[in-house]
Amino acid sequence: MHTDVLVVGGGLGGVAAALAALRSGRSVVLTEEFDWLGGQLTSQAVPPDEHTWVEQFGVTASYRALRDGIREYYRRYYPLTAASRATAQLNPGAGYVSKLCHEPRVALAVLEGMLAPYRAGRRLEVLQPYVPVAAETDGDRVTAVTVKHRDTGEQLTVTAPYILDATETGELLPLTGTEYVTGFEAQSETGEPSAPGEAQPMNMQAVSYCFAIDHVDGDHVGDKPANYAFWRNYQPSFWGDRLLSWTAPNPRTLESSQRTFTPNPDDDPLGVVADQRLTGGDTNLWTFRRIAARRHFEPGAYASDICLVNWPMIDYFEGSVIDVPDADKHLAAAKELSQSVFYWLQTEAPRPDGGAGFPGLRLRGDLLGSTDGLAQAPYIRESRRIKAEYTVVEQDLSVAVRGERGAVEYDDSVGVGMYRIDLHPSTGGDNYIDVAGSPFRIPLGSLIPQRVENLLPANKNLGTTHITNGCYRLHPVEWNIGESAGLLAAFCLEHQVSPRAVRNTPALLSEFQSRLVADGVELGWPDVTGY
Repeated sequence: MHTDVLVVGGGLGGVAAALAALRSGRSVVLTEEFDWLGGQLTSQAVPPDEHTWVEQFGVTASYRALRDGIREYYRRYYPLTAASRATAQLNPGAGYVSKLCHEPRVALAVLEGMLAPYRAGRRLEVLQPYVPVAAETDGDRVTAVTVKHRDTGEQLTVTAPYILDATETGELLPLTGTEYVTGFEAQSETGEPSAPGEAQPMNMQAVSYCFAIDHVDGDHVGDKPANYAFWRNYQPSFWGDRLLSWTAPNPRTLESSQRTFTPNPDDDPLGVVADQRLTGGDTNLWTFRRIAARRHFEPGAYASDICLVNWPMIDYFEGSVIDVPDADKHLAAAKELSQSVFYWLQTEAPRPDGGAGFPGLRLRGDLLGSTDGLAQAPYIRESRRIKAEYTVVEQDLSVAVRGERGAVEYDDSVGVGMYRIDLHPSTGGDNYIDVAGSPFRIPLGSLIPQRVENLLPANKNLGTTHITNGCYRLHPVEWNIGESAGLLAAFCLEHQVSPRAVRNTPALLSEFQSRLVADGVELGWPDVTGY
């Protein structure tokens, strides 16, 4: 197959990249390993992690269209109460993690709708479920990528002048010989206050298998996981208790703190204020990532709220799943941890009334498109990262370092993002790293490999460090990265220039940035303060 732009990986960055290139008149082949497009928003089942100003500014126009589309889908198809239907900033789950917590399948429907006209016009070909297995190069250019059907083993080779790596783990980087890094960089290399003295390339953030639950009458306890005893007694040195407990470190203070769990609180969903600037929000685990608040809907529509479990206790940090021969073993163990957490919730979790276990809990894999009750795909927080023309470091955006100056204002900005530097426990035994961040720009230099000319990152695999990955990995930032990479590929095809030339030629850079702005990509922030 041949196309103008090949996008490997159909997560948020991949979909945004494909849409951007398609809007620019280019043909696109988009590949995806799992049954659903959308990555962390759908197949990984993670409600959006977004900044406090998301309803006003700080995201691209197309990302806002996605969010608007999700709300409109609820208004059109769901039995909302009159008050909820009339709420402009509807938060269907009334979760505290985000101003828009929702069921993953709704996001899938909206994403598929955004892509539908391009599929119908035969300018977009989606290969699903396919995984990349090989690549061909000619000097500093990638000429082709071979993908294999996940189930049948059928292989296809795709050629394209521009190839975007939108996989969750930067799978194309080793296949193409593109120089990359993993894990912690050394402080002597980056100067970052939170970096270790020596590089730790195999020390990476935890992965998690999320799952959705509700709580109804009856006993829904299933079989005990085979390795339940191990996880029931597992206690990380820095945790303050067993992993399977209501105790966990506070990410911002590292002090041991207690979470609560109250299924189906009779709270008013319209009274929920989701603002991570004010609080981390996860004190009550039921409402933290709730994706359906039953009181938003007509009586009887939902027997229960629906809660998305992406909690501290499902973080798996026993081993890396990148650049190791036993990645499948660790992914299986991460699944077993999540299954063990659910069984513990049903049978042993302390209740406020002094009892143990919530047997009325049910897995809602039907909402996630899975048969085992868990998300289709693991939530991958950290990827391989290109060695880039410019690498974003902690001191570029840390509030502690930058203070009132705010983040560095890169002249080659291709978008914006905002989140705390939020790193989960890692495979090297590190606790949370959680640093206040300033609203930041995305530098074009972070999208350009130091050597390879036509491979662009379109996910979490751009030029950040282990530390700054913590704020560049969230939903709207990944979307902006992918969208800007797709627009860059189209711009380079139109002008017959390289991405490197666009960055380093003032006239081309100015023209490209004007194209971004015309497409609804914000390049800077108003005067706001980080948190």
